[in-house]
Amino acid sequence: MSATPPNDDNAPPTRPEPAHASDPAPKPAPELTPAQRRELKAKAHHLHPVVTIGQHGLSDAVVNETDRALAAHQLIKVRVLGDHRQERSSLLDALSQAVGAAAVQHIGKTLVLWRPAPPANDTPKVKPAARRRELASRPVMPRGSAAATPKRRGGSLDTRPASRQNTRRKTPRGGSSQGR
Repeated sequence: MSATPPNDDNAPPTRPEPAHASDPAPKPAPELTPAQRRELKAKAHHLHPVVTIGQHGLSDAVVNETDRALAAHQLIKVRVLGDHRQERSSLLDALSQAVGAAAVQHIGKTLVLWRPAPPANDTPKVKPAARRRELASRPVMPRGSAAATPKRRGGSLDTRPASRQNTRRKTPRGGSSQGR
């Protein structure tokens, strides 16, 4: 007789854990001095959270989005919707280790992460003098006469026909016509 387990149709199917062979090893988090941490806290003060960790916790999507946000901004805030402080603290440690960022601050339900900018690509940049020469060699487009350009009205351009545009004010700039 074989020792096969009985087939239970009511049991939930088990999902195999996905193999993340393409994922690189965790990146080392940079160490921060107290002065650096203080400066980053000050810079992060006015930022809004760009990533939210919800009821599903630290999923691959959250890690990927955090990685993208750090690549774009270097300093980000993450909002955690959980109520338990120890859980939020462990999420901060796990997330900072997963994306290779330094944990700057954990205050309330907000986490602050920082990762230095990646080294710049070695693409040659156009020097300002070469850019000026390039712009100078382009033909200059005529702008047209001043009468042909529409006048400003309020904050937008006055697109009414010229005969309908007001050319002078009836009242002085002060607003009242009493002083005439």
